[in-house]
Amino acid sequence: MRKLLTIAACGVLALGAAACGDDDDENNSSSSSGSGSGDGGDVSGPINIDGSSTVGPFAQAAAEGFQAQYPDVKITVGTSGTGGGFEKFCAGETDISDASRPIKDDEEVPICKKAGIDYKEVQVANDGISVVTNPELKVDCLTVEQLKKLWNEGSKVKNLSEIDPSLPDTELSLFGPGTDSGTFDFFTDEINGEEGVSRKDYQPSEDDNVLVQGVEGEAGGLGYFGFSYYEQNQDKLNLVGVDAGSGCVTPASDTIQSGDYKPLSRPLFMYPAVKSLDKPQVKAFMDYVLENQESIAEAAQIVPMNQAQADEATTALGS
Repeated sequence: MRKLLTIAACGVLALGAAACGDDDDENNSSSSSGSGSGDGGDVSGPINIDGSSTVGPFAQAAAEGFQAQYPDVKITVGTSGTGGGFEKFCAGETDISDASRPIKDDEEVPICKKAGIDYKEVQVANDGISVVTNPELKVDCLTVEQLKKLWNEGSKVKNLSEIDPSLPDTELSLFGPGTDSGTFDFFTDEINGEEGVSRKDYQPSEDDNVLVQGVEGEAGGLGYFGFSYYEQNQDKLNLVGVDAGSGCVTPASDTIQSGDYKPLSRPLFMYPAVKSLDKPQVKAFMDYVLENQESIAEAAQIVPMNQAQADEATTALGS
């Protein structure tokens, strides 16, 4: 009898050990798949992003892809413009600031520094500011000098024939980014020769979709905004090439990535706060962005980084 009881007890212990072993294997498998197959693991919490409307489609596509893998992370993406985004970022209101230009050394950097907001500058994509017209206003190409005559401070040009008699004499309705936009800063610097210098009698908006609708809705509509918004609406708009002195070049993925689309090709950035990178969800998101930048850019109809840019971005983030 004692032998039978001993055998039975050993059998129970053996079954218990085997069951515990199975549980451990399942837990280990679950934990491994959580970090590898994207079921979320233990990554959770909010991520607040704001800034450039040009980077907005990229950030939104990245957020959707990331949240599919990490459903316990909730990401909000705002588009208050590059300048508006940096205001919120330097006030500690956001984790990541989207920007279509570098942070300003003389204005925004001191504000962030005073508030104790350290950050990393990480390129995530490329863009070429697109000059567009309503399809009824057929224009194939404008030189940088012609664009300056049209958009410079004090300009009274009401139709393109005033610049060149061979161009249409349709009365213009001008649309462009507002002063909080990095696109406004970059365009005015490259075309007019000084950042922020521009004619005032145009219809501004920080929302590029509003600019698209404006140009589309006016026979004399002409404006400028990020390339991805042209890509998304190319059936409604006429794309204008730009001649910087070496012939007319239209923005496209290859001419933007190579820099041949001069002078309106530019890098696009995300600025994560260093403190925010201590949050697992923010670090995981930024790693995801750089690891998947090509597919994210494709989804957002935006121009991806080349390999050299991607390598430099990974170094900048410290991945």
